[in-house]
Amino acid sequence: MSILQAPIFLYSTGPFSSCSCRRSIRATANALKTQMSPLFIQTIFSRGLAEELEKDHNSVINLNTCKRQSKNPQEALVVAKFYAIMEAVADRVEMHKNIGAQRDNWNHLLLTSINSITLTAATMAGLATTGGTGAPLVALKVSSTLLYLSATAMLVVMNKIQPSQLGEEQRNAARLFKQLYREMQTAMSLYKLTNIDVINEAMEKVVALDKAYPLPLLGAMIEKFPKTVEPTVWWPPKRQRRLERLGEEIDGNGWDGKLEEEMREIVGVLKRKDVAEYLRLSQKALKVNKILAISGPLLTGLAALGSSFLGTTHGAWAVMLAVIAGALASVVNTLEHGGQVGMVFEMYRSNAGFFRLMQEIIESNISLKEVERRENGELFKIKVALQLGRSLSELKHLAALSSSRKGEEAIEEFASKLF
Repeated sequence: MSILQAPIFLYSTGPFSSCSCRRSIRATANALKTQMSPLFIQTIFSRGLAEELEKDHNSVINLNTCKRQSKNPQEALVVAKFYAIMEAVADRVEMHKNIGAQRDNWNHLLLTSINSITLTAATMAGLATTGGTGAPLVALKVSSTLLYLSATAMLVVMNKIQPSQLGEEQRNAARLFKQLYREMQTAMSLYKLTNIDVINEAMEKVVALDKAYPLPLLGAMIEKFPKTVEPTVWWPPKRQRRLERLGEEIDGNGWDGKLEEEMREIVGVLKRKDVAEYLRLSQKALKVNKILAISGPLLTGLAALGSSFLGTTHGAWAVMLAVIAGALASVVNTLEHGGQVGMVFEMYRSNAGFFRLMQEIIESNISLKEVERRENGELFKIKVALQLGRSLSELKHLAALSSSRKGEEAIEEFASKLF
């Protein structure tokens, strides 16, 4: 920034007819030419976009500007379309972030409110036994029963929508849309956008994310208690297309038989260990959540039944049922929504989806017979290693270990070290 500000400082100092001033101006101009390299300009552009995305300042697409930057009208149109998709993605990031915060607030507020109602009803039921007879007893009895019935209705709705799980869905959606935004930035920086397939692929990714993480609650909400647990799928079906090249072609495109075999072994480990483990954990979390979701309203319903019999010949067991069931309902509600069991289930299912996506990406690359249509092998290996939290040597060791155990007991090590 000091270099950029230097010319303003020189021009603001008054007349500059001396040789020293001229030399200073020339030095500043040369420094500007040196510093304002394409990489420097791209860095400023990328940071500006990131700040726009963070501050929710959407950029305005101007097709005429695109045409001035490119002599080819068709290429300018493709670039304009790409910018339009980027703006939509940036807008979705903010939408999912805001709605995720809202649904987190739902979870906290509903948990606090229902527990307060339940404990107040239990206190009234206990006081009703010492309130004597007549109007005080009736008032405490009716109030306790109504509060328990209200808590039961609210719990049924809360357990149905699972606000903690809704919040996790929106956080995942915001993260994935940010990831897509960065991928599009990278494509703009590295490739020449002349292929309409790039636009179609970006559109398909946006639509797939919208379908995987819907915003509405009524009608489109993801099933919170599915009969079978499957990994979350937020990507479109893979369509093969020729990848853009980052320069001259390399013999084999960075692929050889050894790398292909390593990738096959990694796919096997992902399928046997990582995906299977997170699906197993998802099923356990779902079972626990089902038990808690049924127990909470059941306990408050029993407490309401006990409160309705206060002051009768069955008053002894009625007050015990009203107070004890109400206290247990508060504990169960706190475990389910305070512990965010629904969020844990969604997190495990998303992790299984992440490993399933990695598995599909690796398989789609090694299944192509024409290596020039694949992603560069060396770059692809680095990406796989980073996503699994391993170094290149650790990735190679994992593939060798899996290959040596074929036909024997499966390896105990997971492919990922991140989760």
